[in-house]
Amino acid sequence: MSAENPPRDRSEMKPRTRSESRPEGRPEGRPEGRKDQKSPQILIEDELTGLPYSKGLHASEVMVTGLAPHRAYQVAEAIEERLIERATPSISSHELAELTLTVIEELAGERYAENYRRWRQVEDLEVPIVVMIGGTTGVGKSTIATQLATRLGIVRVVATDAIREVMRALFSRELMPALHTSSFDAGSVLREPPTRDAVIVGFREQTAAVAVGVHALLDRAAMEGTSLIIEGAHIVPGFLDPAAWEDRVLAVPVILTVEEEDVHRRHFSVRASDHAGRPASHYLDSFDNIRRVQRYIKSQALSHGVPVVPNYNFDRSLSSVIDLVMERATERTGDRTRVGLATEGGSS
Repeated sequence: MSAENPPRDRSEMKPRTRSESRPEGRPEGRPEGRKDQKSPQILIEDELTGLPYSKGLHASEVMVTGLAPHRAYQVAEAIEERLIERATPSISSHELAELTLTVIEELAGERYAENYRRWRQVEDLEVPIVVMIGGTTGVGKSTIATQLATRLGIVRVVATDAIREVMRALFSRELMPALHTSSFDAGSVLREPPTRDAVIVGFREQTAAVAVGVHALLDRAAMEGTSLIIEGAHIVPGFLDPAAWEDRVLAVPVILTVEEEDVHRRHFSVRASDHAGRPASHYLDSFDNIRRVQRYIKSQALSHGVPVVPNYNFDRSLSSVIDLVMERATERTGDRTRVGLATEGGSS
């Protein structure tokens, strides 16, 4: 290297960091000339808590329509933009509901707007909602139940397998062997070989036992006035009688199925990857039994008039269950209104 070009100090050769290269006083990540723009707080004036409008909270409410979370958030953002354009410091909850309905109809369509309209009526229910999701192993009951709870704002989800676990602690294997095995394998522990299908006889015995716990949950929901989702293979029409709680609970039973065998098989591979303690082989080895249980549950649903939802697409299945809950709740509020009007007319 020539003397005319002496080597530069290494510190001079080191590339400047982002913080060194930006002008002094300008925070990292903000374009030059742009200032922070904080959205003004718009109070919901008749809320007891006096909380300001929140996109996140309102998006959760909008999800009850069946919209996916990101689409519900888009609706909530559009609502906030319109509130800011109005330049008013507050809005009533009724006005907010009307604005929400308009925006949902514009951005998502009439179907979702109708669901929101129905849900506003559902909020006037004087009884808790108990959604009961049944179906054989591996049809997506727990996934649908979890998302349904999020959309409907229900904080309690109970699996019938949890009820069975509690009952197993109370009753020994010798006393109630059917409780100590999988629902699709209960026929293998029957004390006497049945003259009919052992898989279904064993499943019925286990379901009848777990139904006692499900009835207790319904009693608890009615007593506390708390909405609830119960999901599991033991939600079988004919073993539960929601009519017994008709005056205290709005019970909405539904059965999920997976009609295509190959699709059903793949569900167990997905389940095994999500839950290390659930190897796919445990279910695939008993796949024929699981399919027989599905046929039995479906036949029970059809004979008792319980809706059956084929779970071939998650979003569509979830929307179908939400639509069903809305429909039943709307019927309930309509019935109550008609009874009230009839009572008033008779007393005049």
